[in-house]
Amino acid sequence: MATSVKVQRSALGNRKYEYYMNGQELEVVQEEKDLGILVSDNLKSSGQCLVAYKKANQALGMIKRTITYKHQTILLDLYKTLVRPYLEYCTPAWSPHYRKDIQLLEKVQHRFTRMISNVKHLSYDERLKVLGLWTLEERRNRADLIEVYKMATGKLDIPFDHFFERTCNSHLRGHYLKLNKRRCHLDLRKYFFSERVDNRWNKRDKDTINCTTVNAFKRRLERIRSTQMGFFMDTCLP
Repeated sequence: MATSVKVQRSALGNRKYEYYMNGQELEVVQEEKDLGILVSDNLKSSGQCLVAYKKANQALGMIKRTITYKHQTILLDLYKTLVRPYLEYCTPAWSPHYRKDIQLLEKVQHRFTRMISNVKHLSYDERLKVLGLWTLEERRNRADLIEVYKMATGKLDIPFDHFFERTCNSHLRGHYLKLNKRRCHLDLRKYFFSERVDNRWNKRDKDTINCTTVNAFKRRLERIRSTQMGFFMDTCLP
């Protein structure tokens, strides 16, 4: 099977590759879905955020239309089972950093909390406290830390050193798995999984990093949030 590559340069100096297979030029697309994640040619996550928002909103609308007995416990279980997975599927690969995308996803949880009659008169952050929920942004940052923990402890087949560089400074206080902070010039790199998680990971204490199970690590994160409000937040509540 013969293939060939033809290269063009855009006005901005970006190389444009034209791929051929058996003399047939392969179609150029701006977006492609890979394992359920919409990947754009500029590597921004806005398209995936919109897809997740629409699917989660549809699921929430179905719950609102079909469930007659809207008790808090029932609605919470349905939300966590049928709605939130759309907003959190594989977020380490596409976690948004633009405020408009962050707020778009958070709108779904806003809408859900207003469906519960005994808390709908409260502000959003107060509704979350009463319902025992985190903001979606907090949960995405929590998911990042859990992913790093799994990689660092060999609970995933993904090699830790493929994503992270351990610091060589042995005089730093804290745990032994501190990550080297690399300099980034572009937002695409700055907000990539391996770069956005290092500061939050490095601030963790030795006991958290030394947890032997994923559930124990999650419990430590719960404890951290209860004592350090805002630790998992990058932006203010909308």
